Amino acid sequence: MNKIGIDLGGTKIEGILLDESLNVVKKIRIPTEQEKGYISIIQSITSLIDELKSKSNIEFTIGLSTPGAISKKTGLIKNSNTQCIIEKPLQEDLQKGLEHEITIENDANCFALAEATLGAAKNYDVVFGVIMGTGVGGGIIINGKIHRGRTNIAGEWGHHTLKQNGNNCYCGKNGCVETYLSGPALEKRWTELTGKADSLELITNNLNDSKANQWKSEFLANFGASLANVIDILDPDAIVLGGGVSNVSFLYDEGRDAVYDQVFSDLVDTPILQNKLGDSAGVFGACLL
Repeated sequence: MNKIGIDLGGTKIEGILLDESLNVVKKIRIPTEQEKGYISIIQSITSLIDELKSKSNIEFTIGLSTPGAISKKTGLIKNSNTQCIIEKPLQEDLQKGLEHEITIENDANCFALAEATLGAAKNYDVVFGVIMGTGVGGGIIINGKIHRGRTNIAGEWGHHTLKQNGNNCYCGKNGCVETYLSGPALEKRWTELTGKADSLELITNNLNDSKANQWKSEFLANFGASLANVIDILDPDAIVLGGGVSNVSFLYDEGRDAVYDQVFSDLVDTPILQNKLGDSAGVFGACLL
């Protein structure tokens, strides 16, 4: 049986068709255009799946990676930073349009599943997968299976409170990790300090003055405290980083040390790994559902 995976991201929707041996048959990317609203996203996903399934006459499964999660209480999407899908029956509407069963999973869970199965963390039993991109999320894999928790929020470290009375978050709380460690949050802080509207890549290539040192010091302190909390609670065998912020090279030495410095243990050796599947991890995870 073939596998179709769809990754709904903040800026792009990626679709992939894998054969029975998990070889890529076809991969497609289109812009999300979330400003056009929920119906437009449904139409984009449906047309993408129709195009992928036309490439083979073999039966297939469909998995979808999405920001947020399906509420066990309502069946609607909750906790999504793609806000136009919040409180919408995404699974139901897609299944009606496609006339096919579809499995939906949180994007960080899909990322973690892919990296634990095929990527950087495939030799570890308990894996915490981190996404630091447009938003901040996390997923937990235990012995090859997603740990979702009682209410489908396991791993959501992006919305634990890092600073009381801190930055405003779209979720309605203040001081969430996401408001300090997401790509947009880091760029916003840089602008506050320097007056410059630079990309994260440009910022990290020009850390050579006092304002830059302050920005980096704050980044490392927030990264260290946030992941140290995760290790104190979960004590995973490995942490794998994904999303655009994971490309910041100093997270794997200075960042690792900042985490270790704050963990509640006399022995800390948790590997902090860079992903191997890049920004396609989510879509591979969706296939593996």
